[in-house]
Amino acid sequence: MTELPAPIQRFIDATNAADSDAFVATFADDAYLEDWGRGFHGHDGARAWNASDNIGKRSRFVVEGAEHDGDEWTVTVTVSGDGYNGTSPIRFTVDGDRISRMLITP
Repeated sequence: MTELPAPIQRFIDATNAADSDAFVATFADDAYLEDWGRGFHGHDGARAWNASDNIGKRSRFVVEGAEHDGDEWTVTVTVSGDGYNGTSPIRFTVDGDRISRMLITP
């Protein structure tokens, strides 16, 4: 399997460790997250999404595969927890050592 860039690996690891501060730190200050049309901006947005849809729902990720074109990555994960359960692609844009964009779309 393709090795993930460090910020995406930290995103996965922080979620699985239920470490909200480490999770938020994976994102750039001006990051944009979108989850099925709901948009979240910056660290405050990442923290809000994390609380409502990720670590707040005890999510765990298993990486099933990854593809990339430059700094654009699509990572397929199997999610379990108290919220969404199933397999889904998550699209990321990596900017240096942070995630600048994350999209979960139908």
